[in-house]
Amino acid sequence: MAITLTSKAAERMNDYLANRGSGVGVRLSVQTTGCSGLGYNMEFVDAVNEDDTTFDDKGVKVIVDAKSLIYIDGTEVDYQKEGLNEGFEFNNPNSKAECGCGESFTV
Repeated sequence: MAITLTSKAAERMNDYLANRGSGVGVRLSVQTTGCSGLGYNMEFVDAVNEDDTTFDDKGVKVIVDAKSLIYIDGTEVDYQKEGLNEGFEFNNPNSKAECGCGESFTV
């Protein structure tokens, strides 16, 4: 089991956490959304829950709840900036298909 970060993603997450000034890490989870069924959600974490799994990669704690982990185990998070567009990308080996805009996926 692992969630990994590219160097670019870790740098960006560390910048966000430093600007925020507090927090133990970043929560990566899935929620029901979009035309393919599941979407990624990222938010700051101030406390880790009992059923969370924590992954430490490149100085960032990535926290995942038990329900989400079965959908995103093995995912690599990347950060891309191209022109005016920038954001995190998820390379999920469990994803069978994505919607056309890339905002949701199915397993």
